Amino acid sequence: MTTLEPPSTSIAGAAAPPPSDVALVPTIIEPRKGWWQFNWRDLWVYRELLFFLVWRDVKVRYKQTLLGASWAIIQPVLQLVVFTIIFGRLAGVNTNGIPYPLFNLAGLLPWQFFANTVGQAANSLVGSANIVRKVYFPRLAIPTASVLAGVVDFGLSFLILVALMVWYQWPPSPAILLLPIFLLLAMMTALGVGYWLSAINARYRDVRHATPFLVQLWLFATPVVYPSNLIEGYWQLFYALNPMVGVVEGFRWALIGTQPPSLLLLVSVAMAITIFGTGLLYFQSVERKLADVI
Repeated sequence: MTTLEPPSTSIAGAAAPPPSDVALVPTIIEPRKGWWQFNWRDLWVYRELLFFLVWRDVKVRYKQTLLGASWAIIQPVLQLVVFTIIFGRLAGVNTNGIPYPLFNLAGLLPWQFFANTVGQAANSLVGSANIVRKVYFPRLAIPTASVLAGVVDFGLSFLILVALMVWYQWPPSPAILLLPIFLLLAMMTALGVGYWLSAINARYRDVRHATPFLVQLWLFATPVVYPSNLIEGYWQLFYALNPMVGVVEGFRWALIGTQPPSLLLLVSVAMAITIFGTGLLYFQSVERKLADVI
């Protein structure tokens, strides 16, 4: 006699339930308490994501372009030609015996790094709105990746300065060993401004239109096309409140041997640290709301 058994409810290919003796440990995600607590640990845990965000920004920047990464060289060359004609030939800016193209390019490279990365970082959160809304990761990685990606362009454009120094037979000064410090100062300033603008731009899209105008004004407040010794008296103290003044003067001193920066460099360094710190604080304070407002 055949015994009828109830039909099996298992489905082919379905995952078997976990054994009863395996303990499942829940993961609880809670909001940080206090705006002063930075998520450095999360940023380190997601370091691979940060690397891929940097690589994405580098690839997207020159995707579907005819000249590709050559734009990192063409842009400073065209700006150098324009500035040399207007300020070197027509205006006759005094550079104390240094060829004006060399003088200008030594200040133009760190400025262009700052200007380009600030523009990219300001729009980075809005441009990555899809992934910000869907998954969790430290949002700080997005504007940080925009600034780090600019180092690639800086490295390519730096080759122009090397070629120009060879052309003019101008050896670098011994202070060139301090060049990474001034590059780090430029990155710190760009990160601070990028944190501020990207967080504000997530709520108020006017930042996208105001950023190019702000950067343009900042250019003329920085000694890129003229030497800083044109500013005299007590105005130098206010002038040094611009952190890019210390960066540009430091680059020129380290590369082509201009006068070493005065003690006002400490003012620029203090301002760079202040901008970076306050930008980081503000970004962290609004980070938990970014997915709702972006």
